[in-house]
Amino acid sequence: MSNRYRTLAAWVYHVDKPIGHSFGDIEFYRERLAGCEGPILEPAVGNGRAIIPLIESGCDVVGFDTSADMLDFCRKECAARGLKPSLSVQSFESFEYDRKFEAIIIPAGSFQLITEATVARSVLCRFQRALSPGGRLIVDLDPISSFVTPGARVRHWQVGDDVLTLQESRAETDFVRQTTVSQLRYEHWRSGQLVSVELDLFSLRWWGIVEFELALREAGFTEIVISGDYRHGLMPKSDVRSITFEARIPE
Repeated sequence: MSNRYRTLAAWVYHVDKPIGHSFGDIEFYRERLAGCEGPILEPAVGNGRAIIPLIESGCDVVGFDTSADMLDFCRKECAARGLKPSLSVQSFESFEYDRKFEAIIIPAGSFQLITEATVARSVLCRFQRALSPGGRLIVDLDPISSFVTPGARVRHWQVGDDVLTLQESRAETDFVRQTTVSQLRYEHWRSGQLVSVELDLFSLRWWGIVEFELALREAGFTEIVISGDYRHGLMPKSDVRSITFEARIPE
């Protein structure tokens, strides 16, 4: 099992990437979704970092995540703001709704949590079926360069009397399957005493730009626009930090 985002992992994520924390993506998505009157779906919604600012800007967004712990943070942050979006525990592979969406958005590379290429392609088809005619899919991917430089790092966060730490090291890189696996050790400390520990494996898959464009077309998407670093329509350069694909299904 990997990518579980249990109690400590969710807490660390929420502290490190609080509501509204932007990589440039929130502003980009807000601009791209301007005028979108229909419902919007955010898979892998996490702690609500992106969905809450979008709802506050007037978008009708619902979301799901596989991690109940992450959704707990999202629900609490929504409640504190008087927001009541539909949030549920579901997965990329099996999510279901009784309505179609005008847009599906996946910021911050969350699509790359799907490590099997065949599964990822089937999920793109599932997205296509979940969209209303003319609907859009907007997906962020991390560039290959962010995967090929293994390294270890230790980070920490002070939260009141508590200290959270994260030790991350690359365990495996598979250049054939285009995947990486990292070992993550989360620790919760208080007054110099270790309170709890979580160990997890974090797996990701990288995609080539042309490879992902072909996968989108295979799934029935057209009018594909590729953008680098949240500059709409500007093709990524070699030093790009984020790649965004926007595609439509026929009306």
